[in-house]
Amino acid sequence: MITIIIYDDNNDLRGSIRQLLSEVDRFAVTGDHANCNHVMQQVKEMKPDVILMDIDMPLISGIEAVRLIRKFNRTTHIIMLTVFDDNKHVLDAICAGASGYLLKKSIPEKLVNAIDEVLAGGAPMSPSIAKMVVASLQQGKEAERYDLSAREKEVLYLLAKGNSFKMMAAALFISIDTIRSHIKKIYEKLQVHSQTEAISKAYNEKLI
Repeated sequence: MITIIIYDDNNDLRGSIRQLLSEVDRFAVTGDHANCNHVMQQVKEMKPDVILMDIDMPLISGIEAVRLIRKFNRTTHIIMLTVFDDNKHVLDAICAGASGYLLKKSIPEKLVNAIDEVLAGGAPMSPSIAKMVVASLQQGKEAERYDLSAREKEVLYLLAKGNSFKMMAAALFISIDTIRSHIKKIYEKLQVHSQTEAISKAYNEKLI
């Protein structure tokens, strides 16, 4: 029996997904939740084979939930559910450790196949998202020259998008002092002395 947990704050959609999966004999939904507030405890206790995770969740986003799960579990398959295709958030989720994604409008026709695909070792995603993943990996190789950590790359990306220290701290669930520390290290590694220089170098050398 394949065990599945659903995370989505839309009660009607969550119920529809549960009903759809209940019609497949080999699937068993062992939990469905409207938020990810207790995601670590729930996944540790239930040990599901597959997690269906909405990207846009209240309080703890689906992307942050994936990061939390991957800290202790690298084997459970996580399929992101999203309204939009070609979405930067989808790429962020996959880079965080998601197994693939599915458009919500495609759930009735494609959900069962998507679950079977990840269980077989595949990664359901559209060509546009696959292209973004490849580009992200190429950018990662450039960043390796400066020995930027994954967190430092996230901070540099947010910095380049014009986020304030406070906004970056909120987005990454860390303190403003920690943001300042990361930025100081980024400046040292890139051998720059200002935000403008750091952003310019990041774009010119495809670090983000």
